[in-house]
Amino acid sequence: MSSGTLQRFYQGQDVPLSSGLDRARRQARMLAGVLAGLGQGVIVDVGCGDGTATAEAVRVNPGHRVLALDWSPQSLARASRHVLTLARATVESPGLPIRSAAADVVIMSELIEHLVDTDTALDEAWRVLKPGGTLLLSTPNLAAWYNRGLLAVGIQPVFSEVSLRGVYGRPGNQVAGHLRIFTRRALAGLLAARGFADIELAGARYHDVPRLLRPVDLVFCRWPSAASILLVRARKPKPVTV
Repeated sequence: MSSGTLQRFYQGQDVPLSSGLDRARRQARMLAGVLAGLGQGVIVDVGCGDGTATAEAVRVNPGHRVLALDWSPQSLARASRHVLTLARATVESPGLPIRSAAADVVIMSELIEHLVDTDTALDEAWRVLKPGGTLLLSTPNLAAWYNRGLLAVGIQPVFSEVSLRGVYGRPGNQVAGHLRIFTRRALAGLLAARGFADIELAGARYHDVPRLLRPVDLVFCRWPSAASILLVRARKPKPVTV
């Protein structure tokens, strides 16, 4: 798939730019846990979308330097309505316009599933993080509890897509541009291969689950392998001193 095809897709009018306030609050809480006890931190939000989640993180965690990045001019235009430091950039080649070891926290919220080159993206996150810095990542779970049932009867899993032009064979009617969908085991293995340590995975609910099934979805948050959304906290190790 060419970069031009993807760029045209993400500049389309129907592409979702935000996963809603629930995601924003979840991200802010995760960030607060990382920043506790830290002085003024440098936070890089890669794939900020319309800026809602970044703005909520800034509101809940004041006193830190935050840079919000996105590839899409449409996203950045929407994000400019918030009081944020914005820049257009991609975490894939040619990489982030940030010097190495500059960030205390890198956020990749609902981003990695949209990337062609996940290895380079994680390498870039690693590069810009300070030793001891933290990567916060969230992404849909291919092995979510309802996807296991859908696959058993031959239905395409929720979150997965076979086309950028339409939805085929799965529930829903909106094309989100998901190129990579992870299980808990696959995501943990990829992060470890890119050098991250202390990898912690938790589960979160999905806002589009039908109302009657939301209590079930909430219960499965306790079992990350089958939760709707995977939440990750991983650390760039400090060099070992002898």
